[in-house]
Amino acid sequence: MSVLVVGISHNSAPVALLERVALDDDGVHKLVTEAAGCEHVTEATVIATCNRLEIYTEVDRFHGSVEALSRLLVERAGSDAETMLPHLYVHYDDGAIAHLFQVAAGLDSMAVGEGQILGQTREALRRGQELGTVGSALNVLFQQALRVGKRSRAETGIDQVAPTLVSAALDQVARAESVSEKYVVVVGAGAMAGLATATVSRLGAREVVVVNRSEDRARRLAAQYDARAATLVELPAEIGRADVLISCTGSAGTLIGRDLVAGVRSPERTLAVIDLALPHDVDPAVADLPGVNLVGLADLARSLHDSDSGSEVQEVRRIVGEEVAAFLTARRQSSVTPTVVALRTMATEVVDAEMTRLEARRPDLSDDQLAEIRHTARRVADKLLHEPTVRVKELANNEGAVSYATALRELFALDQEAVDAVTRPMGVPEEGATP
Repeated sequence: MSVLVVGISHNSAPVALLERVALDDDGVHKLVTEAAGCEHVTEATVIATCNRLEIYTEVDRFHGSVEALSRLLVERAGSDAETMLPHLYVHYDDGAIAHLFQVAAGLDSMAVGEGQILGQTREALRRGQELGTVGSALNVLFQQALRVGKRSRAETGIDQVAPTLVSAALDQVARAESVSEKYVVVVGAGAMAGLATATVSRLGAREVVVVNRSEDRARRLAAQYDARAATLVELPAEIGRADVLISCTGSAGTLIGRDLVAGVRSPERTLAVIDLALPHDVDPAVADLPGVNLVGLADLARSLHDSDSGSEVQEVRRIVGEEVAAFLTARRQSSVTPTVVALRTMATEVVDAEMTRLEARRPDLSDDQLAEIRHTARRVADKLLHEPTVRVKELANNEGAVSYATALRELFALDQEAVDAVTRPMGVPEEGATP
C-alpha cells in the first residue's frame, strides 16, 4: 500500500480556476466519499482550504488511482480535462508524505507559516474518521503531520515569516491609514471570518460588526471579540457605514454586487474591501466605484509569492526533511515486523510441538526436567533467530526493506496468512494520547 495525493492549489493554478473547484462542507464530504469509493483506493480524505483542494489516499495501485482521482477534480471544475489536468499535481508515496508535512508546517501556504493550515489538516483527519474513510495508514500519517506542524512553530519563528491573509490584505488596502478607529464589517462566521474579526479587533478597530446568514453564529463570533452581530438583511446598511469590509462566507455565488455597494455609498467616502472567499463574494466591478479599493485572493497571491525566504523557512525545511526521513524509516521497519513476529511465533510452535512429543515418549521425565529441556530448547531457538531478525530490522532502513522481509518469509516457509494476521501500528500514538 502507498500514499497518493492528487490536488490543485494556488501554486499550480490561477484563482479563477480554484474558484471553480471550491466546495462547501457537503461538497467536501461527497468528494471524500467518492474518492474512497474509487477502485484501488482503501483510505481517503480531503484537505480543502480557500487556496487548495487535495485528495489524500492510501492505494494499492498507482495508475488507475491517479486517473480516477484526477477525474473527480476535473468534474468539480466543470471543465474539460485538457484545461484542468495541467494544473493538477500528483505526489506518490515518499513524495506524498513529504508534501503533507510541508503543508502542515506552513511551507506550502500562500502566506508562508500561517497557522490556519494546522486546523484545516486536523479537520481533514476528523472528517475522514467520521465518514469512516480514514484507516490506520492515513491516521498515522496525519497525526504525524500535525506533530510536524506544531514542532515547526514551536522550534522556529515560521509563523512570523509572513502575515496571515487578513493582515496581508489589510496592509494592501490600508497602506496610508490604520485600521485603528475604523468601522469594520466582517461578512461570514467561519474560521476565516473568526481570524478577520480577531485581527481587526486586535488592531483597535473602533467598531466591528459580524454579519452572517445565521444570526446565532454571528452572535457567537461577535461575543468573543466584543463586536456586534447583524444578519444579511442588514448588510446594505452596514456597508453604508463601513470603512473596511471583509467578506469570507464561502457562498456559492456573488454576495455583494456593484449596484448594492453603489446604492449605499457616498462617492466622497473611501471603502476598503477585502474578499477572502473562494469563489469570490464580491463582484470585481465594485473596484470601479469611486473611493473603493478592492483586494482579492489573486492580488494576495501575487504579493505573497516571494515571502518564503529567510533563515526561519530554511530551518523548517530542515525539520520537515528530518521528520520525513524518520517517518519513512519507522514505516519500513514496521513493514518487516509482521514477518519477524510470525517467524518467532513459528519457532515457539515448533518447540511446543516437540515438547509435546517428548512428554508422550518419555513419561519418566519429571516436571522439573521437562521445564529445563523446554527452557533450553527455547533459548536455542531464540539464539538461532536473533541474528536474522536483528539484521532484517537494520536492513529495513534501506530501500530494499520489503525484499528482505520477503526473503525471510520464503526461507522459513512462513504462512502468508499468519504474517498478515500480525497487526502492529507504527508506534505513533494518537494526538493527545499518552505514549
